[in-house]
Amino acid sequence: MDILGSRVILRPVDYERTLEFYRDDLGLAIAREYPGGTVFFAGQSLVEVAAHGRADAAPAGFAGALWLQVRDCGDAAAELAVKGVPIDRAPRQEPWGLIEMWVKDPDGTPIVLVQVPAEHPLRRDTRKP
Repeated sequence: MDILGSRVILRPVDYERTLEFYRDDLGLAIAREYPGGTVFFAGQSLVEVAAHGRADAAPAGFAGALWLQVRDCGDAAAELAVKGVPIDRAPRQEPWGLIEMWVKDPDGTPIVLVQVPAEHPLRRDTRKP
């Protein structure tokens, strides 16, 4: 099987509020809009906010989290605070070396904003010559 693309699809309770959050609060650029929703660029991935909401039989909540890399978590925290977005956990360096902060979208979907420090292995080519 060849995977040619991927995206996260969210089915929010309140489409307009969730659209506003991803577009205005997080500042994600719109990749495309269609009659049933909006797709945002999110680095090397896409986040789709579907306008048709959840089916009554759909599982409640979201068991995972969105992982969004930012240049500077401190700057992101300040920007979100100005916009009134609650920060669930302020930026801090994790034992694995990344700087992370946590917020939630209007439906409670966890979002981890991640800063990769210059010395972190994700920034280095660890292949042997």
